[in-house]
Amino acid sequence: MGEQNRKDAAELFRGLDLCRPLKKPGNHNPVMTQRFGADPWALVYRDRVYLYMTGDAPVPDDKGVIGENTYGDINKIHVVSSADLVNWTDHGCIAAASKSGAAKWGGNSWAPAAAWKTIDGKDKFFLYFANSGNGIAVLTADDPAGPFTDPIGRALISRDTPTCAEVTWLFDPAVLQDEDGKAYIYFGGGIPDEAHQPDPGTARMARLSDDMISLDGDPVPIPHVPYLFEDSGINRIGDKYFYSYCSNFNVTPEATAKYGFDNGEIVTMVSDAPMGPFTLDRGVLKNPGDFFGRGGNNHHCMFHFKGGWYIAYHTRILEEAMEITGGYRSTNIDRLPIDENGAPAPAKGTRSGVPQICPLDPYAEVRAVTMGNSAGIDTRAYGASEACGYGEMILTGIGDGSWSSVYGADFADRGAKALGMQVRGQGNGWIRVSLDAADGEVLAYVPVEAPGDQIVTVTADLLTVPGGVHDVYFTYAGSGYEVLSWKFI
Repeated sequence: MGEQNRKDAAELFRGLDLCRPLKKPGNHNPVMTQRFGADPWALVYRDRVYLYMTGDAPVPDDKGVIGENTYGDINKIHVVSSADLVNWTDHGCIAAASKSGAAKWGGNSWAPAAAWKTIDGKDKFFLYFANSGNGIAVLTADDPAGPFTDPIGRALISRDTPTCAEVTWLFDPAVLQDEDGKAYIYFGGGIPDEAHQPDPGTARMARLSDDMISLDGDPVPIPHVPYLFEDSGINRIGDKYFYSYCSNFNVTPEATAKYGFDNGEIVTMVSDAPMGPFTLDRGVLKNPGDFFGRGGNNHHCMFHFKGGWYIAYHTRILEEAMEITGGYRSTNIDRLPIDENGAPAPAKGTRSGVPQICPLDPYAEVRAVTMGNSAGIDTRAYGASEACGYGEMILTGIGDGSWSSVYGADFADRGAKALGMQVRGQGNGWIRVSLDAADGEVLAYVPVEAPGDQIVTVTADLLTVPGGVHDVYFTYAGSGYEVLSWKFI
């Protein structure tokens, strides 16, 4: 690219208004802003953590007004993954339920849980979710991002399952894969009537068979779960087992004084065995309203990743940034303290989130849908898509002033000289690549000149040689093109 072209590109970007981000640059919560994602479940596989989330999706009425989230139309599960807990790769949506989904007998897919197991020498993935409040489904796949299929063609747990007919809300599964290879499922919630508010009696647990798609015995009640509402969780920490749940909204001041937790709080119980007996431990996460102003139901997942403990939970801060009000939820991650006895201690909800736990390698091919932050862009399935899960996504919806960024790329003084970007489309434009801010030090201007329907690689020489660790920003001008990946060379 000639000097005049670079000057023309620089002038173009000087007059460009940047799209407004939905989270402050530098903040790590919520984990993604291109879509909502509620009821998070974290699956650690190899060196990545995968988040599976209920696919909240605002639907405007015929006047364009977005109303309350009714949950009734949710039949997709959103998936992202990360190696560092701040840059998240978008894997798209799993069509989990409905006539066009994997579980065609089900109407909804709420509150997913996931597990993996090596069976006959091959890693298999299992996705459990609630068909509204009336049962638990299971899907299987050969990859954590899908595609998923329904191995049994019916509910794994239904109201015909022993001990389950009387469960008010037959939903919110959690799965434990124990160190001895045995697996367990926990589920249930709701309050049968006013008299049962202090002890609803609607939590259940069961052992899973070795195939992970059937039960090894009937579910049994989890007794004496004080002020249970919903949201099963299960973790082994050391030699103890921690069952966790969201308290209901009928906790009296006297009950708070007795038990130490409040309304809509994540509470833990502890046992020496995976199926109890469990005894009350403590509250570990206040309602999101305590931290962010907008409250609602509280749904969580505690997980261990690369030496640390974390808690994923949902909030309404994304809908607030979008200036809508409807109970649409997005996922946060914060540190989970572990006390001197090896038990989860109270965590705090933050917008800053957790620190990056390892650097991003800019010399490896990085999918453009791997982002720490973004504004004015979208993602969609790339290549051949499956009805019940996408593995690969592409950055789309690009327009003047849209941008995406990654946190903490380590250039390691290796002397990068150029940048290659894989693009496609009939449109034209430029991509400005800069360090630490959209208007930071410019590394390159990458031209996009109607590359066509097939993916092509566009290479631009760097204006300066980067070194050390930096955030990297990609600012877009023009439209009609999409970006698949990038790599410094």
